[in-house]
Amino acid sequence: MAKPSLKSRKVTFTFWLSNPSTAAVEAAKITGCDGITLDLEHGAFDRTDVDRLNLLAHESGLKCFSRVAEPTRIAIQQSLDSGADGVIIPHVENLAHAAELADYAKYPPLGDRSVGGGRTFGYGGLGGPKFYAAQNRRVRCYPMVETVGALNDVVAILKLKTVDGIFLGPADLNMARGRKGVFGRADSADRKRVSDACMAAGKDFGMNVFSRDDMRASRDIGLTFAALTDDVSALIAGVGAVVDDARKIIGR
Repeated sequence: MAKPSLKSRKVTFTFWLSNPSTAAVEAAKITGCDGITLDLEHGAFDRTDVDRLNLLAHESGLKCFSRVAEPTRIAIQQSLDSGADGVIIPHVENLAHAAELADYAKYPPLGDRSVGGGRTFGYGGLGGPKFYAAQNRRVRCYPMVETVGALNDVVAILKLKTVDGIFLGPADLNMARGRKGVFGRADSADRKRVSDACMAAGKDFGMNVFSRDDMRASRDIGLTFAALTDDVSALIAGVGAVVDDARKIIGR
């Protein structure tokens, strides 16, 4: 089967949340996002927040993804038990580490996800072979490439049956490459290396998209999972625009 071209690849647009705001979920729905992504690594969330926002997102017809707090079985499974449609896994060191972590996102025999009941099971029964197969197809598993080891192993990581794509962490990768926060052509080359690997594997390529330059680059390299802005940046931009208008119109 022919792999999709850049122009034909469907993009999932999510609103990146750092805080447990129900209004932000509603804003994602109102503005036409496909879903939300919860940043459990750097954001201010507890288990109850994650459970509540997953429910609200799904009741609103949105997808809900989590960047889990840490690369562990419990962190991955807790997000999925709340009903997440996918997990973004940070701090993946290499192929062996990716294989171990991705297993926790998929039920046996494909992976090694624990059977926990609850929302995933509709609060009843434990399902059967068709149920587990359907869940494995539904849940997306995106190891992050933000270390040198993961970058070097990206082609092999994408060959794992438990992996549905890659989520790029440009800032941490830049630091890991010794570039000290100065971005340039070498970073663009790393980004293209990851996107080319995803395209060749026919799997998703995702990253945060904050600016118009990010959008143009994303279009040119075939991004399929775009985590747009974040709740705090959007709030600052919105309030900043109002303050600027007020100073111009009302006066200083």
